[in-house]
Amino acid sequence: MDSGITDNIRRRKRRELTPEQKQEIVEAFDLFDTDKDQEISYYEFKVALRALGFELKKQEVLKTLEDYNIKEDSGKLRFEDFNEIVTDMILDRDPVTELVRAFKLFDEDDNGKITYRNLKKISRELGENLSDQELRAMIEEFDRDGDGALNLEEFMALMTKEI
Repeated sequence: MDSGITDNIRRRKRRELTPEQKQEIVEAFDLFDTDKDQEISYYEFKVALRALGFELKKQEVLKTLEDYNIKEDSGKLRFEDFNEIVTDMILDRDPVTELVRAFKLFDEDDNGKITYRNLKKISRELGENLSDQELRAMIEEFDRDGDGALNLEEFMALMTKEI
């Protein structure tokens, strides 16, 4: 067997959603399953995907449903199908692309840097109770160029703990 294929299979077997990711899927579905019948409309599916960070056009949504052999005629998507599709989509995300996207969200000033002020605001919005000292320590530990902020490379090192 081709070693590339073997590596891919091994990676596929190892990859699994975190409990937090599984909970996000349930919460996204439940948000739109207002009558609690374990089904949502295709439009609600598209909106739920957006809530989970996926921006798909209508044709992409229809193609995804087709790829999973889900018939459009019912107009509804069951939780089991939603869960399978979204799980695969999350597992297929490119981690580097996701980190770049997160960096851009943190870099509110759009200057290519995450400052202490940016980090403090994001940590507060996420409900993380990090002290000023902890936030400053994060920047100091990963600020390789000594400018008091994190650039994309330093942010990626922080997020992947490669220092």
